[in-house]
Amino acid sequence: MSVQPEELPVQNDPEIPLPTQLPVVPLRDTVMFPYMVLPLVVTLPRAIKAVDHALSDKRMVLLAAQRHPVEEGSETEELYSVGIIGVILRMLKLPDERLRVLVQGLARAKVNRLIEGTAFLVADVEPIDDPKVEITMEIEATMRSVRDSLALASSIGQKISPEVLLVANNVEEPGRLADLTASNLELKLEDAQQVLETLEPVARLQRVNDLLTREVELLKMQQKITEHAKDEIDRTQKEYFLRQQLKAIQAELGETGELAAEISELKEKAEKLNLPQEAREEFERQISRLEKMHPDSAETGLVRSYIDWLLALPWSVLTEDQLDLTEAQRILDEDHFDLEKVKTRIIEYLAVLKLTHNMRGPILCFVGPPGVGKTSLGKSIARALGRKFVRISLGGVHDEAEIRGHRRTYIGAMPGRIIQALRGAGSNNPVFMLDEVDKIGSDFRGDPSSALLEVLDPEQNNTFRDNYLGVPFDLSRVLFITTANLRDPIQPALRDRMETIRITGYTENEKLEIAKRYLIPKQIAAHGITAPDIQFEDEALLLVINRYTREAGLRNLERELATICRKVARRRADGETAPQIVTAESIRGYLGAEHILPEELLQEDKIGVAVGLAWTPSGGDILFVEAIAMKGHGELNLTGQLGDVMKESAKAAMSYARAHTDHFGIADDFFDRNDIHIHIPAGAIPKDGPSAGVTLATALISVCSRRPVRRDLAMTGEITLRGRVSPVGGIREKVLAARQAKINEVILPEGNQPDFEEIRSELLKDMQFHFVSEIDQVIDIALKKKGDAKGLAVS
Repeated sequence: MSVQPEELPVQNDPEIPLPTQLPVVPLRDTVMFPYMVLPLVVTLPRAIKAVDHALSDKRMVLLAAQRHPVEEGSETEELYSVGIIGVILRMLKLPDERLRVLVQGLARAKVNRLIEGTAFLVADVEPIDDPKVEITMEIEATMRSVRDSLALASSIGQKISPEVLLVANNVEEPGRLADLTASNLELKLEDAQQVLETLEPVARLQRVNDLLTREVELLKMQQKITEHAKDEIDRTQKEYFLRQQLKAIQAELGETGELAAEISELKEKAEKLNLPQEAREEFERQISRLEKMHPDSAETGLVRSYIDWLLALPWSVLTEDQLDLTEAQRILDEDHFDLEKVKTRIIEYLAVLKLTHNMRGPILCFVGPPGVGKTSLGKSIARALGRKFVRISLGGVHDEAEIRGHRRTYIGAMPGRIIQALRGAGSNNPVFMLDEVDKIGSDFRGDPSSALLEVLDPEQNNTFRDNYLGVPFDLSRVLFITTANLRDPIQPALRDRMETIRITGYTENEKLEIAKRYLIPKQIAAHGITAPDIQFEDEALLLVINRYTREAGLRNLERELATICRKVARRRADGETAPQIVTAESIRGYLGAEHILPEELLQEDKIGVAVGLAWTPSGGDILFVEAIAMKGHGELNLTGQLGDVMKESAKAAMSYARAHTDHFGIADDFFDRNDIHIHIPAGAIPKDGPSAGVTLATALISVCSRRPVRRDLAMTGEITLRGRVSPVGGIREKVLAARQAKINEVILPEGNQPDFEEIRSELLKDMQFHFVSEIDQVIDIALKKKGDAKGLAVS
């Protein structure tokens, strides 16, 4: 909006009264002020008729701003209550029936009433004149401030003509100066209308002064931004010019500028990283070397690769721990059934971390048979802590450089797997899983187990040095978790650094619950079917667990469930819509013949046949030991693919029996006249370990003394030459095997009584245990008195 000073009329003659009823011309997005000349384009039909009527009368109209502009005219509540009485100076009719008019504001007017005419809108108005104001020093100062701000706004970008500034300098009335200033500012509709409705001249001037001051500040900010952008453009142009010159010079010298640009980028990246002192010093040494190298030399690539590795590591990037113990417990319970010992240990670690806020991560070692969830448990721990999860497999690793990295002098040198995994994780406190730590090998290339001694020692790993990096990296914040199937193959020094948590095999009921909660929903989703499409009965699941899989873990069980889901998915794809209910009777149709036949217990007590309990990598199992005596000269024959330890146990049992013939009622010349043959069925399966010592001794003494062995009794324990029964491992698995075989009475070494603390009470229900320390106690419990019993013995 602009004012043409030469067109401003002389102040209205007070003796000429202004009309009190005028046709209305609504203004869209515009506010008119007194003494303001404004060109308008009139498009609304009723407004055009109002202009025509005014031109035929006194050329005066009411100009009022619309609150909400519409296309078909304005309703009563859509016009502001204060407008301007204006006079039409010129009118031009356009070819499309629109009018272009030039109007001049005369005075403010208050709208008392709007009259809806047949052709146009008419308003009863009350003209408002500015009251006379005595100019005080304060008012004069405000007027001077407005004039100065108006001139400043014009100088820094506001479109104000010099004529307006001249008129403003000559205006002596505060109200008129306020109107003149407001009409030349790009004000919002609401702000302009507020100025128009401020009837008191001094208050109006103060309001305009505030708006003008804000506009000046915005213009200053805009000017500053523009100047900054101009400076950036000038600087960029200057740099471009210099770089072009540098390229020309380097082209003449046969060099390239790409290396210099890359060095600059590397320096900027290093500045943003919080590198430790040694790492920063090494970076500066290497970048200094890189600057002096020719871009095409072979060593340049090696140095550049090293610097990239140095800057890519998460030296100071930490993942914030989630220390909500309840939420962590919920996540662990959601992902895994049972495993309470592991969950308790993790929650304890979180509790201590919550209290201290600075705790070095423990080194945990999960030991258990395959498929029990050791690796997936690590992922759940990472999710519960809110940390990144990384995993490397150490099975079959022979080269020490896999852990510590290669020295940079070698061609193709790389950091070790530890540093590589941390770079991939992007933080220096992930949950780091080292899988299969019991399967690490060693040869002429070194011993990776020894290299792990520093990594898995909380007192040393805060200064872990990779051979490739050559600078220490802090691993103390990492939560290391290792997994192993067996604890004994782990190097003793490495084993000593880790907190071992045993994860035993699952019971039949535990497998049933895990299958229902986790495995079945997972396989249903993986095969594109829904829960209503397939339903498993508990009897069917138990049949799969017992007759189609024999394992401590769950991998084979999951495979068999996947086979069933695949067959259901095929039927669904063929158009069959009926839900499939998997019952014990229909299992054979899905999986075929049973893979595993249960061991048949003896129908009666027999001489020379004892039931033992064995531990296998897939869980516990029952073991039949058969002994037979035949004519010979006291030789001992062992069959069934027995290992050296088991053979030695059999020889110890033979020697003990020969030394105590009187005690067991064995004829003095029995061993001179008979050979003993001991056989353990399932001869294709290797067997070893000391646990079968008491079982071998029982079967041997039974055949020698012709006393039958109780068929409803199982046993385990190591035997010595002195007849002592020593403790053995795998008690939980062995007890579970006896329970599944429907054997409710078990002989165990006295030294294994503490192991019962880790066995849940429901597994021990309705079972009787005999804890023994001497083989004599075993014989008294296991052997019946002499009598007529079928057996394998001959005399």
